[in-house]
Amino acid sequence: MTMLKCVAAAALALAAPATLAQSWPAKPIRVVVPFAPGGGADIIARILGQKMSETWGQQVLVDNRAGASGNIGAEIVAKAPPDGYTLLMASSALAINPNLYKSVPYDAVRDFAPISQPALLPNILVVHPSMPVKSVRELVALAKAQPGQIAYASAGAGTGTHLAAEMFKLQAGVDMVHIPYKGGGAVIADLLGGQVPLTFATLPSVMPYVQAGKLRAIAMTTTKRWPGLPAVPTIAGSGYPGFEISTWIGLLAPAGTPREAVTRLHGEVVRILKLGDVQQRFSTLGMEPVGDTPEQFAAYIKSELAKYAKVVRESGARIE
Repeated sequence: MTMLKCVAAAALALAAPATLAQSWPAKPIRVVVPFAPGGGADIIARILGQKMSETWGQQVLVDNRAGASGNIGAEIVAKAPPDGYTLLMASSALAINPNLYKSVPYDAVRDFAPISQPALLPNILVVHPSMPVKSVRELVALAKAQPGQIAYASAGAGTGTHLAAEMFKLQAGVDMVHIPYKGGGAVIADLLGGQVPLTFATLPSVMPYVQAGKLRAIAMTTTKRWPGLPAVPTIAGSGYPGFEISTWIGLLAPAGTPREAVTRLHGEVVRILKLGDVQQRFSTLGMEPVGDTPEQFAAYIKSELAKYAKVVRESGARIE
């Protein structure tokens, strides 16, 4: 009798993954976006959510939980049941915050099961047309001739746009003054009005103004040029090899989520990213589709944590 029970238990264990794969999702899925509506993570969550709902016949609900630079939403998912029904649409903040805050309520590696990185939002160095520079070389020369006199704006202390500028300052050996704002929208408004001379912005936020000639694009922060702006060089190709910093968006689940659910979610993300209408939407928004594997995304998060630790340490950046 004992032997029969052991055989039955083993059979159930082997059948469990197949059963989960067939039954999941059996109810609505919640995707927590740790930022306000309208940003990159929110837009991507809604694009993917709609397509997943159509495929699975289950609602995918986007739940915006803004606050503490993304820490509030990340904590909610880190502490959620690992059943595949609560997910996090994170951004680079997941790798930045542990290096800026004295403590965060989660471990960016231990508490999450990476699924895939749906998109990368390239960053771009832009200036107001009144700035007498048209290249990285000219900007560096001007900044070195006027140390501590040129200001740059960011979406806030500790944001990706702030750390992009700090990385640039370190590699170029220039001294520029940081003006932190409360959000990227306010930065762009003042940049267009000439109140601030330059910023490192996410490409989607400034693409229309660059194309209209209202802002001057100096360089991309990616390793390669952006197809929509082929004449704009990269910082890496302008004399600073290895310079790369972008805003990434990634889908994660709580640690311990069944592998079958992670695998199915990853497969669905990859399928959606290949759809023509989604690719067109991403191109229009200035987003680069990625769709890496859970293992690749996990390794990328670790590399980003190390990169931002170095930038924060060497620049002295801090939450103000």
